[in-house]
Amino acid sequence: MRVTARAVVAIMAATLVVSCSDGDSGTAITVGAGNSAQSELIAEIYAGALARTGARTVTRTGLGQRGDYLAALDAGTVALVGDQSGDLLDALDAASPARLPDKLAAAATTTTPGGTADKPSDKPVPDVADAVSRALPEGFSVSDIADGTDLRASFVFAPAHAREFPDSLAELGGRCGELTVGVATGSELDPLRPAPDPRRDVIEPLRSVYGCDIAHYTVYPSDTELRKALQDGHVQAGVLTAPAALLPGGVGDLVPIADPKYAFRAQSVIPLFRKGALSARQIKKLNYVAGELTTDELTTLVRRLRDEHAPDLARTWLDTHDL
Repeated sequence: MRVTARAVVAIMAATLVVSCSDGDSGTAITVGAGNSAQSELIAEIYAGALARTGARTVTRTGLGQRGDYLAALDAGTVALVGDQSGDLLDALDAASPARLPDKLAAAATTTTPGGTADKPSDKPVPDVADAVSRALPEGFSVSDIADGTDLRASFVFAPAHAREFPDSLAELGGRCGELTVGVATGSELDPLRPAPDPRRDVIEPLRSVYGCDIAHYTVYPSDTELRKALQDGHVQAGVLTAPAALLPGGVGDLVPIADPKYAFRAQSVIPLFRKGALSARQIKKLNYVAGELTTDELTTLVRRLRDEHAPDLARTWLDTHDL
């Protein structure tokens, strides 16, 4: 859609100019962000990276929830946003069965209800990256997914019980009935992620993928309250809405265990932009960023921005990775 001159002036007045290359008089690339520290950080990283190609860039933060910044992208008030693959797919195609990241889809296996039998799947298992690409509205495009980022929900043990049980859901499956489990709801760790439905998004996926039949579970209204319940011994294990590393102060003494078959849908950082908004060189730069982003670095940076309001995080990260 075309934006009126008045709207463009209003947008430019409300945004922060990240950089301007010498002699560059082209239109600025506006990078949008929703109402979360993570979204803001990713926008600053993308804007800073694109600025180093010689582009003029601006960031426009505080755009609201996912639907709001997708609408801004559709209207042309922003050219680029960062998102998470699984949550974006849920917004674009809620009925999609895709849950695996692209690098694992080709080797997908099926699991018996007991969680013990593995064999190649008779039907192709759609991967999240491909499903997102297929679900994109006309005029939208994506570049490389940052497959080094894993922002899924996390199954964790209280430290007192971690040694009693396997460190992977693939081995834990048949013993889940022994556990008392807490399930966090709300959107504390990722304000842009829809609050999970405990049965639909946690209990049923664990049962269907691993044969992990949780008989006793308690719902907690936030991840922080679930962590306290784990520390106080009210439950032995818990399912957080996002990685434990995003908790204030980090993982602490909680013990995350592996989800190798992705009972919880893959969630990796992915750039989403308007077709024609970026040059081939600029898209290549985003691909370099995707290749360098990791879960550990990203969650640490998000905590520092969210909890400490630390400055210059994106620029420092780009410098560290020679981007």
